Amino acid sequence: MATAPKAPDGGDSFTIVYDREEDGRWIAEVPELPGVMAYGQNQKDAEVAVTALALRVIADRTERAKKPPKSIRFS
Repeated sequence: MATAPKAPDGGDSFTIVYDREEDGRWIAEVPELPGVMAYGQNQKDAEVAVTALALRVIADRTERAKKPPKSIRFS
């Protein structure tokens, strides 16, 4: 897996990858954050759910590191 490019301001850039399950649900994941994946009834719902989860993971890491990220970008 390739690493995501840095955002122009030196912050972190994250990729959201989508897939549709056989039952019609969508799953979205952020490869740069292992384990961050979420389902939705449609692609937009999956995007919202995975973005919220990714932000929770980033917030937890930020809190533990005691250092705020420069910026965060999802694409």
